[in-house]
Amino acid sequence: MESDHPRISYRELVDATDGFSEVNLIGKGGYGHVYKGVLREGIVVAVKVLHQDHASEVISGSFVRECRVLRSIRHRNLIRVVTACSTPDFKAVVLPFMPNGNLDSLVHGPPGGDLDLLLSIASDVAEGVAYLHHHAPVKVVHCDLKPSNVLLDGDMTAIVSDFGISKLVKDATSSSITRLLQGSVGYIAPGKQYTRLFLCSDLPPE
Repeated sequence: MESDHPRISYRELVDATDGFSEVNLIGKGGYGHVYKGVLREGIVVAVKVLHQDHASEVISGSFVRECRVLRSIRHRNLIRVVTACSTPDFKAVVLPFMPNGNLDSLVHGPPGGDLDLLLSIASDVAEGVAYLHHHAPVKVVHCDLKPSNVLLDGDMTAIVSDFGISKLVKDATSSSITRLLQGSVGYIAPGKQYTRLFLCSDLPPE
């Protein structure tokens, strides 16, 4: 990571999360678990720990990809990285803690949700994705945009997170689009052409 990110050790993350206790487990994903932690400075963070039962190249690839994307983007509606910790046997990304959970919990929570709030969240997500597609230093395709990856901060501002399978698009005219079609079952559009439009709206049609 770049010098403006604090250095943090595995031991510090163990202490911050009480040994990665189940009590502090706040999320599960395909590649890892997320734990709430408190650093020595009193800063509350979310620690995304990658699974060790995957092939090492999968772990390394997802970790490196997420770090590359997070240190390249700056937007109020995209998650920022606090720091990262990497050893041969352990890889974790440290992120700001979001006290209001995620959009999935809000949508599937008690009925009677605030329509204005949902519209505001949708606008926040659209702003973040527009930045990724059109204004970031390197164009990024998220590849796994779904409610559980939309976090809500203390002001209920939507923050797009989880860039573990995202793609950096270096050549917008490339015809090799199928490699971009990744994501969670149920959130990938059923038609190839529609999926390409949804994930790569900045790319011209063939």
